Amino acid sequence: MKSFPEESYSPVYLSLSEEQWEEKLQRSRELASPCLLCGRRCGAQRFRLSEDNGTAKRPAKGICEAQDKAVVASMGPHFGEEPPLVGQRGSGTIFFSGCNLKCIYCQNYDIAHFYRGQEVSDEELGQMMLKIQEMGCHNVNLVSPTHFVPNILAAVRLAAQQGLQIPLVYNTGGYDSLETIKVLEGVVDIYMPDMKYGDPEPAKDFSKATDYPEVNFAAVKEMHRQVGDLVIGENKVAVRGLLVRHLVLPGGIAGTKKVMEFLANNISRNTYINIMAQYRPYYKAVGHPLLGRRIKDSEYRQALQIAKEAGLRRIKAL
Repeated sequence: MKSFPEESYSPVYLSLSEEQWEEKLQRSRELASPCLLCGRRCGAQRFRLSEDNGTAKRPAKGICEAQDKAVVASMGPHFGEEPPLVGQRGSGTIFFSGCNLKCIYCQNYDIAHFYRGQEVSDEELGQMMLKIQEMGCHNVNLVSPTHFVPNILAAVRLAAQQGLQIPLVYNTGGYDSLETIKVLEGVVDIYMPDMKYGDPEPAKDFSKATDYPEVNFAAVKEMHRQVGDLVIGENKVAVRGLLVRHLVLPGGIAGTKKVMEFLANNISRNTYINIMAQYRPYYKAVGHPLLGRRIKDSEYRQALQIAKEAGLRRIKAL
């Protein structure tokens, strides 16, 4: 496995020219108005002010509740993320408010569904990234970033001009449009998508996103094309590549077999996959006939066996 000191790695965004930054910023705003940033493609005019009798109005809201400015729920070192991101000094998380998915079992529903957080300018977001670096974190970990990609690009550009030089982690629910992932090429060092479902029916029933598997599989394939398999430095901290998460749901309804076979056959058998056992009934899943219980040990062991039988070699358990 490729390995080198963390301090010798130069984040990819530092290689972008001013012209390339301008192109990416323009393209990201085009994708946001009408909004096509995620699989919902809701068409909200988020970056365009409308006029009514000469009075300017705020841009429209998307299904995710986002408008033209980023909204942040919290930021700071996080030690509960995947080990290759945490290291000794933590992963520098920025939790964005809102979400393009409507998962009825969401454990962060107060942030994702009720949009709790503070609106920030692109300049303020850039300063948060620099603050995370000052804290000594190994990376800037952008949690639920899809609907704020234009703001993130503007903030990274500003922060890089002021000395930001740690890897960017794009920590997504996995419902990103292919166009959005393409505009992030050369900016993101580590992609960490969820792969929530292998089948459309549970995606429809539990996240109101029937086409989640189709959108998700295409996005993950593009992510891997850009950054390849996960590269971990000599200090056991990731510096580049793809890291996938899959949450085991009760009764096997997440479609684990299809997800694992897709990764093994269409991405790479060296894909770093975190198969997660921490499902708990939250939000609307409490009392639900299918989702209203924790998973059984046997269900988790079966998910691990499915991954092994698919041929995956880098399986993180629990």
